[in-house]
Amino acid sequence: MEGRSPSYESYLQHGDALNPRAGETAKIFKRRSSNVILQKSIQLLDEAVSPYVNRASRTPRTFRNAPFSPIRHDSKSEPDASLFYFTPAKKPAPVQSPDFDNSSVRGGSLLHVSSRVTFPVDEATSEQDLTELNTKTVAFIAEDDPGKKASEGLYSAFKESLKDHPTPQQIFELLTDYESHCSKNLLKIQHLSRGVTRNQPKYVLLTMNTHEVLQHEKNTWKLVNSLYKDRLDTEAREDNLGLDDEDDDLQLSTKTSVWALSEKNIANHLFEKESLVRQSQLVIDWLETCTLENIDTFTKNAKFFMDQPVAWENTLHNLQKSKQDHRLGSGRFITEMDPDAPHRQGKPLDDLDQEDETFFIEHLFICLRAGQLEKAQELCHRFGQPWRAATLEGWRLLHDPNYYGTSLKSDVALVEGNPYRDVWKRVCWQMASEGDMNRHERAVYATLSGNLHGLLPVCSTWMDYVWAYFKVMVDVRVEQEIRLHFRTPRNLDSLPEKFTEALLEPQDIFNEISARIEENIRIQSEISYHVIQKCIILGDISGLIEVMYRLLQKDREPVSGHLLRFMAHIVLFLKTIGKDCKEELCEAILKAYVEELIRNKHTSLVAHYVAELNPTDQVQLYAAFLEEIEAQEERQQCLRWAEEEGLNIALITKSVVERIRLRESASVYPVTSLAVDLTITEEDKAKIDAIEWLVFDQAHRPEAIKQANAMMRTFIAVKKHAAARQVFEKLPSDTIDIIYRLWHMKTGSNDLPADDSNAIREYMCMKAYLDAVESFNDWFSLYHQGQPLKPNGLEGGSFTDRVAFEHKMKQYQQEYDRWMHNLQVQTRTTRDRIYNVLLFTDGGWLVDAFENLDPDQSRLDQMSRLRKLHLPALCLNLHSVLHSSHFYAEAVQIADVLASEQYQLYKEFDKESLKHILIQITKSSLALLDENKDPLGYEVV
Repeated sequence: MEGRSPSYESYLQHGDALNPRAGETAKIFKRRSSNVILQKSIQLLDEAVSPYVNRASRTPRTFRNAPFSPIRHDSKSEPDASLFYFTPAKKPAPVQSPDFDNSSVRGGSLLHVSSRVTFPVDEATSEQDLTELNTKTVAFIAEDDPGKKASEGLYSAFKESLKDHPTPQQIFELLTDYESHCSKNLLKIQHLSRGVTRNQPKYVLLTMNTHEVLQHEKNTWKLVNSLYKDRLDTEAREDNLGLDDEDDDLQLSTKTSVWALSEKNIANHLFEKESLVRQSQLVIDWLETCTLENIDTFTKNAKFFMDQPVAWENTLHNLQKSKQDHRLGSGRFITEMDPDAPHRQGKPLDDLDQEDETFFIEHLFICLRAGQLEKAQELCHRFGQPWRAATLEGWRLLHDPNYYGTSLKSDVALVEGNPYRDVWKRVCWQMASEGDMNRHERAVYATLSGNLHGLLPVCSTWMDYVWAYFKVMVDVRVEQEIRLHFRTPRNLDSLPEKFTEALLEPQDIFNEISARIEENIRIQSEISYHVIQKCIILGDISGLIEVMYRLLQKDREPVSGHLLRFMAHIVLFLKTIGKDCKEELCEAILKAYVEELIRNKHTSLVAHYVAELNPTDQVQLYAAFLEEIEAQEERQQCLRWAEEEGLNIALITKSVVERIRLRESASVYPVTSLAVDLTITEEDKAKIDAIEWLVFDQAHRPEAIKQANAMMRTFIAVKKHAAARQVFEKLPSDTIDIIYRLWHMKTGSNDLPADDSNAIREYMCMKAYLDAVESFNDWFSLYHQGQPLKPNGLEGGSFTDRVAFEHKMKQYQQEYDRWMHNLQVQTRTTRDRIYNVLLFTDGGWLVDAFENLDPDQSRLDQMSRLRKLHLPALCLNLHSVLHSSHFYAEAVQIADVLASEQYQLYKEFDKESLKHILIQITKSSLALLDENKDPLGYEVV
């Protein structure tokens, strides 16, 4: 058989090569005994009495039962792919799009093309990071999700990456950062999972769920990075160069074209001109890279394959023993050692060799599944099957560099590739179709020959199926292109009839996978990340946005924070590269992420993502966020963050205050208003403190005074005068001066606009009213509670008692005179302050002096109702003060004030209120008559 290692004949001729390796006899007993002490004893005894050549070779049972059998790819680990062209097993390079310039086409091969599209394998975490992870313990509360807690830093890390890469030119560096952040957090979770005790299965499950989510996300960022770099480069080339594919095809089809003599050049040209084939190859590379990340684990667990002098050593040992004893074999196992013997003779290998062979073939397929052809060939050599490594070489495309070289040297370069690749491919196809072969061995050759039916039986995950379909699809396209253009002296061997059946469009591939009979594959097809990956591969941006939006609508399964973060950054990525998105759905996704940040107290991140919304949503969402913040320092910091992101601070702070102020329904205006100091509730305090949002920045003082006025109107309407006073005091005393100064700096004029002038006037009206109410409360307290009590006299008392009584009366009279003086002073103060309200200049209390072109009708209505509510009450209070203090004449003069056409206060009275105040004024007139004065208070002559 071509490619068979010639060392087999030498092994059969030299006895030393047939001898088992030293120390292997003990391994036989180690495999067959569970008693460690007995094993060691038998080993020592056997080594002492047995000759070296008689020791049978066995694969150690410890390796056989090692916790590794071929890696089962599940939905957590997303495979990596590289067409049937394999990436050399070298240190992977950073992600980059294939560069299909003329030089690469001339000098490269398909292997060269695919090798450019490689991915980093978890180099994100440095040794220092590992040291920190090993020396620090991640603390978590018993009720928390350990994995979620350990990965909370991703939110801020993504935001910092966005800040560090703000321009479209840095977008792919940003995607690499995203992937790196996920890798670091995956490593943290892996270390954390080791600290979660096994008797806490709930924590193990939660931690691994987070690990799975981040693994999916990492793989998806890797996919986006690779595909969209190529797509954007393709768009740029088409716009700038205007490539004419038809002329290129015509050139290739010309018989005299030297290009038609190289399979590799034809295939490279196919990748250059057809973006679908090229991007399908990128998908394969991505899938294989995801599997490549697990190769290290596989290598550690496959050490028992390494450095064997000959394959099937146990079978070889049995055959040697039979020949030495001059007896025929038992007839159960093969009697010849060539690679085809098991199939030709229809006999098995030794049981242990058969077990090793099964493991080896499975691991060989894993290498091919990860795109590591060279690693697979190395594995063949180290397992003692160099002939199998040779069978893996036949895929290489034919290319004679001597036709294209420009060197003047007379040296003739070696021809690359397999000139009989068509024959090799058909043989591989037939091997992959043989039902009596191991399914993984069939899959190995199906991978190389594009035999989909040979690949699918070993696929166990959604990503395995995607890899198989895309790999075969690209294989078919390349073969079609080669057979269309390749010029060869002989006719190429025909491909099987079923070969082209696997040539499906990407959409058809995903439809077939989602309709598979295997339930677990259908379920995996519905996993959120896999659906998103499908849309990315198909380039279906509208479908991608709709899928992510529908995830937000699921009531039964709320979207996790990490998935929301991922979706939000996908939206931001699409916006950055200029892709048309469904704006409303994108806004909904970003808003959902902002709400997630608010719920989880990621305070420092909110402003940055709010800035990505439309202006209206920016104001409403950030205002809702600020509404719940109470600490003053934290409020100031949040406003600084908003200012850094360019948010409209004025509108936001205004909205915050309005939201807090209007939390409750509209105030119910009482029928009467007495100076009652009602209790200030916690809700009232929150409203009062909300004014602080507008006093941090002097530029917001005009709005601050308007919001304060609105809040004071609400409190005054329900007689909460103490609360209204606190609102008044929240505004700094220099507020009016600042408003004038700001306007002068802006326009050079001192004439404020109508709305600001009216706001200042209203503010002064509120001050006058609050002063009047407080003064009345002071008078009321002094009149009813400050008056001294007159001492009781004792009739017929002793001299001593009379002297004491006279002394008390004298003290009482002094206190009474003092009280009366204070009462008169307080009465005049209260009278003046109430008149300041009743006779407020320029139109009256709570009446705008300037006409506003765009008036706030709600505000005007409130002021009108407050006038009707409080002006009659103030008139009654004024009369009460004057009448109780014996200022009867002044009490009667209130009627003149009410009747004055200058002030027109009578218009604010209803019929009942007017009747009541006139009755009170009548009482003062009667009091004047009792003092021998006329009803108006004049002296009677």
